Amino acid sequence: MKTIRYLAACLMLFSGIAHLILAIKDPSDQYFVPSIVGGIIYLAIGAFLILKKKYAIWMGLIIPIIPLVLSIFMADFKTLDAWSIALLAIDLAVVICCLILLLNKNKS
Repeated sequence: MKTIRYLAACLMLFSGIAHLILAIKDPSDQYFVPSIVGGIIYLAIGAFLILKKKYAIWMGLIIPIIPLVLSIFMADFKTLDAWSIALLAIDLAVVICCLILLLNKNKS
């Protein structure tokens, strides 16, 4: 389970850095502020997962679901670029990792 926790943490840290880089690259983008805020939140969740904070797994499960749900209901998949699809795939992987961690924690 330690490996899954670190995988989720590394994916969250990578996603947070990617959000910040993509936002800084194009500050005139309409999603500049949400991308900066999301990047900071993702970096914090990644750090919390590494430090084994109390609600880190729950945050890693709930917070990445928000962009996944929003992309399903609001985005046109034909207009998504490769980075957006990769970041959504990372969100899905983190949700799965945190779900595995929660299910195994409840079994013990």
